[in-house]
Amino acid sequence: MQPFVYDGLPSRVVFGRGTLSRLSEELDHLGCSRALVLATPQQHEQANRVLEQLGEKGIGVYADAAMHTPVDVTDNALQVVKELNVDCTIAIGGGSTIGLGKAIALRTGLPQIAIPTTYAGSEMTPILGETRDGIKTTQRTLDVLPETVIYDVDLTLTLPAEMSGTSGINAIAHAVEALYARDCNPVIALMAEEGIAALARSLPVIANDPSNVEARSDALYGAWLCGTCLGSVGMSLHHKLCHTLGGSFNLPHAETHTIVLPHALAYNAPAVPDAMARIGRALGCSDAAAGLYDLGRAVGAPSGLAELGFTPADVERATEIATQNPYWNPREIEATGIQQLLSDAQAGRRPHAQPGGAQ
Repeated sequence: MQPFVYDGLPSRVVFGRGTLSRLSEELDHLGCSRALVLATPQQHEQANRVLEQLGEKGIGVYADAAMHTPVDVTDNALQVVKELNVDCTIAIGGGSTIGLGKAIALRTGLPQIAIPTTYAGSEMTPILGETRDGIKTTQRTLDVLPETVIYDVDLTLTLPAEMSGTSGINAIAHAVEALYARDCNPVIALMAEEGIAALARSLPVIANDPSNVEARSDALYGAWLCGTCLGSVGMSLHHKLCHTLGGSFNLPHAETHTIVLPHALAYNAPAVPDAMARIGRALGCSDAAAGLYDLGRAVGAPSGLAELGFTPADVERATEIATQNPYWNPREIEATGIQQLLSDAQAGRRPHAQPGGAQ
């Protein structure tokens, strides 16, 4: 047993079917009565239904949340917050909407309720990623951790099968990196392996039967565990690459995570044999990186960044950005290896382990 430090995060989780009906009760728990509902334009109608459900406790809807939390969108939302004298935000949706709620909380101190409708996991983390002038940066502070998270399995039943797959593998990425994080601990390691296993067994079922309630429950449970992992320990190479590709090349978040993860894991594999064994066990395979690649194929996810518009000519620039101010990583960040990793991910090649070792 190695020495470790474990910090429990101060968040309240309400999990089950039909739990959205408890929203008004959760507002009372926070002592709030003038809530602004946040959403993307695509989920505006759903946000309006939430507002209607709130009655007098709902003060309005802001439905312009966008990928990668652009600061100009946050500035616009802050004007609405000020004009309406908001005392709480309610973010319903995925990482884009929850990110906006966090950005508002950072600047105002307002409490948040997050209602995730995907498996992204941002709702369980004290991490905010924001994009300014084409560069995405992240910070970790309890000031952005939602006070309450409502997981309602029923809200995920209409999540399209393809989006479910990429969102779920995005969640798996959080647990994968948690297993070799510098500050990992036994509690998080248990949660990470369980979260990966829950998603790995449920996502292929959802791909074939999106209305399968048992699989949806399993996936949302796994997403909660994986999000908790991300919120509790540090990030490494995979997240740095995805923040680069999202913030500087505007690639879609979940799809990018899904494509990059097997390659990032293959890069780090020589340095983290214990984590590789745990991930393989959770996936039910002997080669964790290949198993993640195969899971992507099983859920109908894109195999290469080329399908997202990322070209071979972009690889050099992405390598340059990703190797500047890198996150801690168990294996040394080498530009040649990162360039090869991105080339493989761009082309959609099956991942292969690169020679190398621990830092």
